Amino acid sequence: MALNSVKETPLMTDVLIVGAGPTGLTLACDLARRGVRALVVERAAALFPGSRGKGIQPRTQEVFDDLGIIDAALAAGGPAPVGMVWQDGARQDEHRMFDETEPTADAPYAAPLLLPQWRTQEILYARLRELGGSEVEFGAGLSDLTQDGEGVTARLSDGRTVRAAYAVAADGGRSTVRAALGIGMTGETVDPHPILVADVRIPALDRDNWHMFAPTAEGAGFLAICPLPGTADFQLTAQFTDGSAPDTSLDGVRKVVAARTHLTADEVTEVRWASDFRPRAAMADRFREGRVFLAGDAAHVHSPAGGQGLNTSVQDAYNLGWKLGAVLRDAAPEALLDTYEEERLPNAAQMLGLSTRIHRGEERRGAATRQLGLGYRDSSLTAETRGGLADEALRAGDRAPDGPYGGGRLFDAFRGPHFTLLAVDVDEAELPLLDGDLIHVHRTSECAPYGKGLFLVRPDGYIAWAGEDATGLTDHLKVTLGIS
Repeated sequence: MALNSVKETPLMTDVLIVGAGPTGLTLACDLARRGVRALVVERAAALFPGSRGKGIQPRTQEVFDDLGIIDAALAAGGPAPVGMVWQDGARQDEHRMFDETEPTADAPYAAPLLLPQWRTQEILYARLRELGGSEVEFGAGLSDLTQDGEGVTARLSDGRTVRAAYAVAADGGRSTVRAALGIGMTGETVDPHPILVADVRIPALDRDNWHMFAPTAEGAGFLAICPLPGTADFQLTAQFTDGSAPDTSLDGVRKVVAARTHLTADEVTEVRWASDFRPRAAMADRFREGRVFLAGDAAHVHSPAGGQGLNTSVQDAYNLGWKLGAVLRDAAPEALLDTYEEERLPNAAQMLGLSTRIHRGEERRGAATRQLGLGYRDSSLTAETRGGLADEALRAGDRAPDGPYGGGRLFDAFRGPHFTLLAVDVDEAELPLLDGDLIHVHRTSECAPYGKGLFLVRPDGYIAWAGEDATGLTDHLKVTLGIS
């Protein structure tokens, strides 16, 4: 009787997050540092064990910088090795997967970082606990979800009930939440051929290159073996174009490696994780239903080519986190949450198309895959009040660049859950009085590439408002955040 009473007493939280992948954990970290209660529930018994989303793009590295985990990510990961093309057991030619770029003052993270997805999740989970966020409830899947005008009620697979103001579906491409909401997923098959993805141990293979093997004469597809930094593992990817299906067992993986490379079956000593993957591109018809939001793979499913899926997902969470925090903690208008779909759906669509083109060989991995050029110029949250700007000028809606500032960096000033008003060559007397907790003001006499003026930087690192002086700033804050 007592046990039933416990189960019938709802767990109370501000935000229910369904899924403890990179999306859910990023959102939980962002909410925790804002003092917003979140409960993460995960159907599996533990964090995801595979390396699947292993490419961390520069823009996501900037997100990790803001969340306080970039040092841990850089220590655990490493640069992508140069590709090595093999044929008939001999090295043939180098192949560079990415256009080489160097860090600059405004973009300190220039190249993708290889980091196994399981390690990324470990780092995020450790940060969540460090921030005082709740423990993830493992082994707790979602059985039912209903909502009303005041909140969301969820029933978990272990019989418990959760009551929250809002819920976020971060439970992957086969999202239970999305299905429960009746939201459709529109997409296409990117490649009809299945792909085996596995984390393997091959001690006999050097870790200096990303090893690539061309399709065989027998009709089998490509095979690649990429060393995973900070581990003894390789990520194996093998395409099956001959009509056969991937065998994810140790023997199955060994046979594929022996048939398509110079390695023997016995040189594959271990398979630590394996998946039979069908490349697909799809996007949810909408990203919100009342008090429930879709994020990550629950909202959009990518081909792994170009490394956009995990990165787009993390940035969904980064966009939604500050808005939920503003509404729940700072009494911002609830309409602010409407801008999540407004801003993220077009970005997800853009990255979905990019991933598909790269998979089909129609576009090379380059500046677009680094995601530094994404922004929200057309958002209803964006206001550019300056006139006569040059075509290449930094504008409201753009990513707020880094740069030297006060003996440190602008990213140091931006870091945290607050807004930042950057005043460049503007007299202090011209600045309005602002809530110092919500908006931090920083003044400087010169700051390239911003130029002279005022720049309101959102908590997620995009310029919300820009002006030559403060005219219109307080009106913008009142409309978007309810600040008078």
